[in-house]
Amino acid sequence: MASPERFVIHNARILTLAGPRGPRRVGGSLEKANGASPTGRHADLLGIIPRGWVSFADGRIEALGEGNPPPGESLDACGRVLLPGFIDCHTHACWAGQRFDEADLRLAGVPYLEILASGGGIMSTVRSTRAATREALTANLLKRLRAAVATGTTTIEVKSGYGLTPDDELKMLEAIRGAVEKTPLRVIPTFLGAHAKDDSNPHFVEETIDVTLPRAVAAFPGIACDAYCERGAWSAEECTRLFTRAKSLGCPIRVHSDQFNCLGMIETAIGLGARSVDHLEATQPAELQLLARSDTIGVALPGCGFHLDNRFANARGFLDAGGALAIATNCNPGSSPTISMPFIIALAVRFLRLTPAEAIVAATINAAHVLGLADQVGSVEIGKQADVQLLATDDERTLAYEYANPGPEAVWMGGRRVI
Repeated sequence: MASPERFVIHNARILTLAGPRGPRRVGGSLEKANGASPTGRHADLLGIIPRGWVSFADGRIEALGEGNPPPGESLDACGRVLLPGFIDCHTHACWAGQRFDEADLRLAGVPYLEILASGGGIMSTVRSTRAATREALTANLLKRLRAAVATGTTTIEVKSGYGLTPDDELKMLEAIRGAVEKTPLRVIPTFLGAHAKDDSNPHFVEETIDVTLPRAVAAFPGIACDAYCERGAWSAEECTRLFTRAKSLGCPIRVHSDQFNCLGMIETAIGLGARSVDHLEATQPAELQLLARSDTIGVALPGCGFHLDNRFANARGFLDAGGALAIATNCNPGSSPTISMPFIIALAVRFLRLTPAEAIVAATINAAHVLGLADQVGSVEIGKQADVQLLATDDERTLAYEYANPGPEAVWMGGRRVI
């Protein structure tokens, strides 16, 4: 059904997330300087219009304000919270197979890296993904994307990384592209050929850098390049070689770093101009301070700590040092099997020590900056895509303090209601 020429949502508590250009740095020192209460609603961070209206036209936000709305087909929000759709900026949501058998090993105390070294973990999913057709991968991904929309996500990043051969990595990226054509979500592919290492291929690192990466860029110009820097995976030196080549091919850089071990990748990533450093569970204080002072965004993934080992990034310290933080689901079959951004917000408040407002910022506008999309999505501002959600509450803190609840009452993408 075609969207009306103009559609208006009125009588809403609007979290605009409007603010200065660049990622929001919303740590405790800034809050104190602005006179905000650590337990308050942080209107200064969320750009709140207490009783406002927003109008959509041609898929974009046409206008917004307080008071009486302009004419047009309208919806009375009855004081409920309207905010941007969530931006899930770090997922591995394209895969085949499951890893339920590893749960018993983890319960028995076998460390994740030991499972990986014995051929399980990521490599288990690699074998299943290689055996799957592109069509099957697309179908699996679409199921997860539908679940993501139901929890309020309107933009999602999806990585390759379970193929680890030139053909299989391209198959994954084509499967992701196939899903793009069948969902209203904005789906952003990322090349993660440097995920685990395929020990059956003695030339795996060289092949990834010299063959797989150029093929991926040829098929997906400007695609971001990611790597997993960890013991048993890619070393800092190998990541640097990959990223140097990726930059020469015009790729933005991202890196998984310090999930289990601090290997010195953060300083290198900053020097290479990385958009983000993701995980940070094992990051040492000096490196965390260095990252906080840089232009690179830190991405915390609390779903891993919840599912694996109760280790979480020191996001509170990072924010208080002035860092720009995003949060994401890290949806994958082994370490974070969730697609729910509201659940991640609830975890961030409990275990990362974020305020509800900080978690919302990290799940919207800052996550949009990670993907290079902050001029299009992540806030309710004139000219941006009309990607918004209406919660079943008049208090945004509900997102943080409740969990395992139904998703938003309504979701619009490009001005079209999809839920």
